[in-house]
Amino acid sequence: MSDSLQTSPQVPQPSQPPLEPRADVIHDIGYRHYDGARLGRSYATRSLFLLSLRGSFGLGRSIKSKILPMALLAVISLPALIIVAVAVYTKMGKLPLEYPHYLSIMQFVIAVFVAAQSPVALSRDLRFMTLPLYFSRPLTSRDYVRAKFAAMFSAMFILTALPILIMWVGSLLASMSFGYNLEHFAYGLVAAALYALLYSGIGLVIASLTPRRGFGVAAIIALFLISEAVSGIIYGVLTVKGHDHAAHWAIMINPGSLVDSTVTWLFNLRRQGLAGVPSTLGGYLFIAEIVLLAAATYGLLVRRYRKI
Repeated sequence: MSDSLQTSPQVPQPSQPPLEPRADVIHDIGYRHYDGARLGRSYATRSLFLLSLRGSFGLGRSIKSKILPMALLAVISLPALIIVAVAVYTKMGKLPLEYPHYLSIMQFVIAVFVAAQSPVALSRDLRFMTLPLYFSRPLTSRDYVRAKFAAMFSAMFILTALPILIMWVGSLLASMSFGYNLEHFAYGLVAAALYALLYSGIGLVIASLTPRRGFGVAAIIALFLISEAVSGIIYGVLTVKGHDHAAHWAIMINPGSLVDSTVTWLFNLRRQGLAGVPSTLGGYLFIAEIVLLAAATYGLLVRRYRKI
């Protein structure tokens, strides 16, 4: 009986092969699902605008990036400070220069600024291929263009309005006519806005065509220099031939002279240099050209980035 209760010998089990280490391993690196508010396109557009505006003056970037824009701000403002100092010291009853005409004298500085900073706004994104990151979501190509155009316009307006503001403050310090200078200060701000609008559009369109910043800078400078030279040559030849009335139509070729002549005619200011329009109809055509050029450059930018 005891023998029958004895357990039968254990049957040996086949040995399991050792487990091989798995190649796929999940690491927990602490990412969590975002549960906060989603701010949407308007916030993204506004953020891109502020980032681009700061970048136009090198803010938030290296010291090297700040040198040129800050130097141009100083260059365009220094003559205004000198004019103010002389006016206050000599107790002038009136500034020696109209507010809009000051910007006409500084056209080259304005052109250099837009030539240097337009590629910063657009060419870098093309070169480093960051546009797909912008367009993934929630920004659209139109939002991108709107933010960049507004940023460049704002930077240009700050550049052109700053010396006008300095001259107006100087007129107050010199105890000049408040009403007269306030009115002409407004004329200067209109001129600053037109310069900013026209130059920004032209500069951004050219910058959007190349990822190379150097090519963009050279092309923008060349456009402004060539347009000024061609306009001046045609104006001079027609004037020598006795066609003074027709000579003013050549001003439409040069963006700077176009703005200066339009503002001079619009506010009935003293003419200076080539500033002037051929007729009342010509004045309206000058205004129409500025509006059409601004709209055309914006439309070209939208079309360009819609294809990217």
